[in-house]
Amino acid sequence: MNTPLRKVGMVMLAMLTLLLANTTYVQVVRGDDYASDSRNSRVLYEEYSRERGKIVSNEAGQVLAGVKPSNDNFNFLRTYRNGPMYAPVTGYYSIMYGAGGLENAEDAFLNGSDPRLFVRRLSDMVTGRDPRGGNVRLTIQPAVQQAAYEAMTENGYTGSVVAMNPKNGDILGMVSTPSYDPNRLASHDGDEQQQAWKQYSEAEGNPMLNRAVRETYPPGSTFKIVTTAAALENGMEPDASVTPDSEVTLPNTSTQLENYGGATCPGSTLKDALKYSCNTAFAEIAGDLGADKLRATAENFGIGQDDLQIPLGVVPSSLGELESEAALYQSGIGQRDVRLTPLQDALLAATVANDGMAMKPQLVKARLAPDLSTIEDIGKEELTGDPAMSAESAEALTQMMIQSEENTGGGGKNAELKIASKTGTAEHGSDPKNTPPHAWYTAFAPHDDPKIAVAVIVESGGNRGLAATGGTVAAEIARATISAGLGGG
Repeated sequence: MNTPLRKVGMVMLAMLTLLLANTTYVQVVRGDDYASDSRNSRVLYEEYSRERGKIVSNEAGQVLAGVKPSNDNFNFLRTYRNGPMYAPVTGYYSIMYGAGGLENAEDAFLNGSDPRLFVRRLSDMVTGRDPRGGNVRLTIQPAVQQAAYEAMTENGYTGSVVAMNPKNGDILGMVSTPSYDPNRLASHDGDEQQQAWKQYSEAEGNPMLNRAVRETYPPGSTFKIVTTAAALENGMEPDASVTPDSEVTLPNTSTQLENYGGATCPGSTLKDALKYSCNTAFAEIAGDLGADKLRATAENFGIGQDDLQIPLGVVPSSLGELESEAALYQSGIGQRDVRLTPLQDALLAATVANDGMAMKPQLVKARLAPDLSTIEDIGKEELTGDPAMSAESAEALTQMMIQSEENTGGGGKNAELKIASKTGTAEHGSDPKNTPPHAWYTAFAPHDDPKIAVAVIVESGGNRGLAATGGTVAAEIARATISAGLGGG
């Protein structure tokens, strides 16, 4: 071979090598990136050519997220029943903006690509049936969700309600307000999607934020459940003496910590302190316990867990550093750096209701094949493996929470519900004394056979301003939710 031909051959070989290398890079190294790129219309067309699985409520089987045929290049349109009511649960599914909430967490199962649906996909290929995604059955009870949502929205409140079954962790209701309509994001009209996204993302109150699991707040006096549990587990009796003083001085400071309204506590025992929510008593109890004992109990309630999936991701709740005795005093009443999600606050009541053992919260009850046969049932699971308190301590704390409910005002009181509760009025902001407090209420019922535990937070006191308390603002919402959960409508 002469020299010119040899050079041409070498150049062609080099070009072929580069072409093969580029093909390998595109198809192997970057294949997943290109396949998942939202600009890849082929992937979108392929995904929308399959009927996406449904998201349904509990055994009642209401379709919360379904599909209907569309007359465009995307064969199916995602639809949401009572979109804003269930948006914190279902999330959204959008051509332009991807997926959020359970639509994202369960996407592989809903779109049919999950390995657990392999046999079904193979059968569809052999028989020529149109491929379909799997269905997801939730733990949500529509009556509970509706009662909580309507109670929040009728008052125009910003906040969250979480209800769960204390015995198995099933989430019966999960509300976050203000909310948004995922139907607009599911539209096949690009302009409609963009307008909706802009409106929701820029709206006051951040309606796309799921406050139940993605926001933390100072829990105020609802945290006294944890402090009481720690005290009982470390030998303190319900009749043990505590300070009734209207104020105490934080250790090594000149700062005064006082009871609500500066009042002297009407009683001088631990059970009195919880009944009347006396700050000074719980501050000193936390100081006597010490940081290690308080933190150990809190961790067994789930506080501090940073990997919780329900299957939505849950931001961690925290006690803060507890770096000084003064910080410990303030943390013992749910202030300072203590921050809980509404889900975690519901777990406080649920753990007491379940004889001191926290159960892992769960939104998904079962995963179903396209023909509705069950592929996977989700069983109950302990949250940490260690009880937050003994059954004896849980019973003692239950009796204290029954007395707390008797001392709590607000609307919706009904002795037949047999509620055990704890309220909270949490200071926050850079000027807490002049900022309307968050109003909390956490409870379970019936107290002699618990079936539902609830936590409610109304941000910045709702419509009560500086006079807001957990009893006057949040309690009525929780009682309505509990009533719905127990069949009271």
